[in-house]
Amino acid sequence: MSMLVPLPTPVPIRHGVVDREGWLAVADDVQSGGGRLVSLWGSRRPGGTVACAAYAFSSEGGLAWIELPLADADQGPASYPDLATRFPAAARMQRAARDLDGILAEGAADTRPWLDHGLWQLPPGRDLPTPYDFVRVEGEGVHEIAVGPVHAGIIEPGHFRFSVVGEKVLRLEERLGYTHKGIDRRFTELAPLQAHRLAGRVSGDSTVAYAWAYCMALEAATGCTVPRRAQWLRAVLLERERVANHLGDLGALGNDAAFGVGMAQFSRLREDWQRLSMQLFGHRFMMDRLVPGGVAVDLDDAGCRALVAQCDAIEPEVRLLHRIYDEHAGLQDRFITTGQVSPPLAAQLGLTGLAGRASAQAWDLRCNPSLSPYDQLDVQMATHRNGDVAARVTVRFDEALESLRLLRELCRRLPAGPVLVETVLPDGSAIGAGWVEGWRGEVFVALELDDTGHAIRRCHCHDPSWQNWPVLEHAVIGNIVPDFPLINKSFNLSYSGHDL
Repeated sequence: MSMLVPLPTPVPIRHGVVDREGWLAVADDVQSGGGRLVSLWGSRRPGGTVACAAYAFSSEGGLAWIELPLADADQGPASYPDLATRFPAAARMQRAARDLDGILAEGAADTRPWLDHGLWQLPPGRDLPTPYDFVRVEGEGVHEIAVGPVHAGIIEPGHFRFSVVGEKVLRLEERLGYTHKGIDRRFTELAPLQAHRLAGRVSGDSTVAYAWAYCMALEAATGCTVPRRAQWLRAVLLERERVANHLGDLGALGNDAAFGVGMAQFSRLREDWQRLSMQLFGHRFMMDRLVPGGVAVDLDDAGCRALVAQCDAIEPEVRLLHRIYDEHAGLQDRFITTGQVSPPLAAQLGLTGLAGRASAQAWDLRCNPSLSPYDQLDVQMATHRNGDVAARVTVRFDEALESLRLLRELCRRLPAGPVLVETVLPDGSAIGAGWVEGWRGEVFVALELDDTGHAIRRCHCHDPSWQNWPVLEHAVIGNIVPDFPLINKSFNLSYSGHDL
């Protein structure tokens, strides 16, 4: 194994190249040391002849990006040692890497296509794809319920195959990939200084998190140092994105439990929140506000006062709604013990982000390792141990309130200075990585510039939904079918960020 070389990022990220033995040895060390798999992907070197498998893992010391060069494609399909036996979350990532890059995980238990629904390379003479081989549950009284991919609401497509007895769920199997858009390939067609706009559209509800992670990766590859004021403004935008999504989810969770007044109140609060974002930053979702080298907007004193005033006004309403939710017998009957994920299961499956913290997985990038300016704000992590819908609701309330506190602090202490510096592309190949705690969980971007330094060879974006979608299949076991929408919303995972 090569030495791990630190990348010039504001959070500790290291990079190294290993051989096949090192690939597994590092994974074993990560697993035994309590580390977590963040992402796994593949890439092709110039000419498309040499493949490379890569994964990133995190521990208390930060994040490490490990690469394994593979054989030339003309020597047969490139392959690498399977990681799913050590990290269950790797299984679908490995299937996606096979679909996208043609690299195989040796000895993998599940080799079914994942993003490819059988239409990418149809055999000669076939005009219809091969049916997907769902796992069947056999037994007396067992039947299947197929839901989706097209749903009743205005939501993204995904297929859910329930095996049930009566209304009790014995097994759920997901089939995703319907929103695959070829984002990885599209990155290679964009200029590095413009590709942050595509990153911000990987998953629209996390546009700030993805844009920040991409910009962090490009700034690492170019050696760009972002001004301090820009770092603080990025945090302002990220916390506003967090609050907006928590407000929307808390209302939807109330609605899914037949508490329509919760939906009405939180919808009102979120609308006011996004209107001020439009007024202050020029976009309701703050899209394209983060750019390489800083931010495209600034806050004057009046803007800071307006933002603080909104935080002061919304906090008592959120606290009141929290009490109403906690004291409403009907809501609590639907929330408590529903969709439960125990802390040991969460740790085994790699549950991350908000859902992970609701199952005692105490990990928040804003706390450890901390990113400026969070290292100066004493962020209070919201956690719970019950791992049910009620716990995920509680974590959302706590995180929303903490974000309101952080926003007031960020505005009060916002440093003076420029908000943007020029990002100069290198004259040769370079790599960089970005790692940001979005509202759903950690967003990761691995960026490779080609030999000219002026074009993208590969940009891999990773959403925390990759880890959490498989856990949803476990969370629903033993619950009744009508509770699935509630359990699903309590995770609120991204289809677009997962399907790429």
